[in-house]
Amino acid sequence: MKIAVLKEGSPETRVAAIPETVKKFIALGAAVCVEHGAGEAAKIADPDYEAAGATIADRAGALKDAGIILVVAGPDPASVGGAAKGALLVGALDPARRGDDIAAYAKAGLVPMAMEKMPRITRAQSMDILSSQSNLSGYKAVVDAASLYGRAYPMMMTAAGTVSPAKVFVMGVGVAGLQAIATAKRLGAQVSATDVRSATREQIMSLGAKPIFVENVAGIEGEGAGGYAGEMSPEYQAAQAELVSNHIAKQDIVITTALIPGRAAPRLISDGQLATMRSGSIVVDLAAEAGGNVEGCVAGENVVRHGVTIVGAVQLARSLAADSSALYAHNLFNFLSAFWDKESGQVVLPDDDEIVIALRVAPSRVAIS
Repeated sequence: MKIAVLKEGSPETRVAAIPETVKKFIALGAAVCVEHGAGEAAKIADPDYEAAGATIADRAGALKDAGIILVVAGPDPASVGGAAKGALLVGALDPARRGDDIAAYAKAGLVPMAMEKMPRITRAQSMDILSSQSNLSGYKAVVDAASLYGRAYPMMMTAAGTVSPAKVFVMGVGVAGLQAIATAKRLGAQVSATDVRSATREQIMSLGAKPIFVENVAGIEGEGAGGYAGEMSPEYQAAQAELVSNHIAKQDIVITTALIPGRAAPRLISDGQLATMRSGSIVVDLAAEAGGNVEGCVAGENVVRHGVTIVGAVQLARSLAADSSALYAHNLFNFLSAFWDKESGQVVLPDDDEIVIALRVAPSRVAIS
């Protein structure tokens, strides 16, 4: 089986395979062809792929007779001709917003496999691109906030006086939120965090942060399907808004991470709540692309309201291209290798497997040769 690794278009900086995963695919018996320059933005040169056993070609050459096509973002359907009939197109294909492209892939004979739809189950943890990329996004959110804040994070006691620690509040304690807490603590900030899922209280405390939770109100559990947060009762939302209003006015930096799959991002911070924050405070909204957790957030832009800078964070993992590519590439290898049939030298996708059912967004065949 031939595996094609495509070069992403701007502004994407990540690549879907690294030399290490190329070696692993070849060890399985696959041939790997990488499009020229695919790894440049992630600091991986073509000779590095060649040293791992891959061949280098232009896009047409990489796609010719390929049984698997690895991408980060879904490519223009017109640019992926020449692959084998029934070839797997594996990547973050965004089927919710790119339905026409998904249909075009299928019409061209490709089998789209949307990796962002990976179920949150134990055996799929190593395949979960949302978790691996969110981990880096949570880290980068805190670092970016520090660069904008213009003050130190840790408390410093000097002969000239004492510098108070920055107060960081993390809203939403999923993968990104937990990494944001850990990073802010490592930098010496005074950290607090909240989530609608009461089970996260112990996770917050284990990282040395202070949990901020609504108490004695229906809907506090907040457990949604697949490990995600669900929507809250109106009573809970009102109680949470009051809690946040009282707490947020004392914070220097706020990181918001709340997302509900398939829905617009929940509103966590209103314009009125922003107005209570101190001038010079920073809010990083990791849900900007889904409409934002913060009123007034604009995806991809820094907006100043009431003296508070709102960062509409978009794909922060891209700014850490080498690390994010490595994690993403391992996610893809872990997925494909789990379904690799050594005897036939091909990927076999059982129709009744819950991972396959979740990822496959168009009709496909069972075996890809």
